Amino acid sequence: MSATDTHSLLDGYKICDFTRVLAGPYCTRLLSDLGAAVYKIEKPNEGDEIRYVIPQMNGETGDQSAYFARVNAGKKSIALDFKRAEALDIVRDLVLQCDVVIENFSPGVMAKYHLDYESLKAIKPDLIYCSISGFGQTGPLRHMQAYAHLINAFSGMMELDRSGPSPPRVSNLQAADVLAGAHAFGLICAALLRKAKTGQGAYLDVSMLECLICADDVNFAALLNGHEAPRKPRPSMVIHQVGSNYLALQIGGAPGMWEKLIRIMNMPDLAHDERFATGPARRKNWAEVLEVIYAWLDQCSSVDEALALLAAERFPSVPMLQPEEIIHHPQLALRQAFPVVTHPALPQGVRITASPYHVDGAPLAPPVNVPWKIGEDTLDVLQNVLKYSPQHIQSLQEKGLA
Repeated sequence: MSATDTHSLLDGYKICDFTRVLAGPYCTRLLSDLGAAVYKIEKPNEGDEIRYVIPQMNGETGDQSAYFARVNAGKKSIALDFKRAEALDIVRDLVLQCDVVIENFSPGVMAKYHLDYESLKAIKPDLIYCSISGFGQTGPLRHMQAYAHLINAFSGMMELDRSGPSPPRVSNLQAADVLAGAHAFGLICAALLRKAKTGQGAYLDVSMLECLICADDVNFAALLNGHEAPRKPRPSMVIHQVGSNYLALQIGGAPGMWEKLIRIMNMPDLAHDERFATGPARRKNWAEVLEVIYAWLDQCSSVDEALALLAAERFPSVPMLQPEEIIHHPQLALRQAFPVVTHPALPQGVRITASPYHVDGAPLAPPVNVPWKIGEDTLDVLQNVLKYSPQHIQSLQEKGLA
């Protein structure tokens, strides 16, 4: 199968995309990469906020960021001002042509323009409508401002990442946004399957807060059942400097890993040390476990030397890489993880991240376009999707709507 064939998975589906920044655009980028036609609705002259962040791909404009390209590649941009009745008429006509509407505004914003689920369901009963928000569409916190950093702090995950008495820190990863986008993507696909079977639409409510909580593995499972969530570094996970770099290894997660490690370290006597004899004992004496492992690693002159010893026994360990190393790594080059999209002013194009999966043994084909200019596809959509007459389009143009 060629890479292009993977687009057939969602070929024929149309998405009306009211999303901006990260959670929603990441979701619709995933849908677009599988072949869905995504129509991104943007505010004229302003567009998505992330058009304006750095780095910019065109020094002559300030609205063509690499961030925007990464999460909006493959979509079409339509510029419409909801404050104008004629623009809302165009949106409703587009919704009638689409299978899915997705938005990630604060709850209540879409209702203000009569573009909420109940309003649009009245004109399209089988509509699939997905709302992504920080706290969900219900509950006393539904109207709170929501950014990934705030969700991370509120969710308890920032506290759990402190690893003991250390001050809380800001996470570089916008996990709540990306998780919400990925969950919405899966939920939308499931709703499309049900619609194909029954003809029934759906209203989907995705909460960034709940997505982040569900990403935890052991802490909430413990707390919900009367146990404590430990406020200390997680046992079994090790990171240590060896030479000029760092090495990460994991000594738990599968049976026999500690026994294998003490063979690699040539420390057979530790098998009879009561401090390390069982998993609970090692967790209780984790500081001493680390002392043993650190002392062994300190005998190695480099990360590569330590990795060679560990890899010979297939022990889980990797070097800690810098982002600059990752973007050139042969593993990711082989997987075609960083495809290139075209840019009108850059002959070399712009590198972006691919959707993180292969289909039928092949990577997804790279997106064929990025809507670099706000509303650059408005006329095309009016002509070829909505099938407006030339006279209608001319009237809209005279009113500044196309």
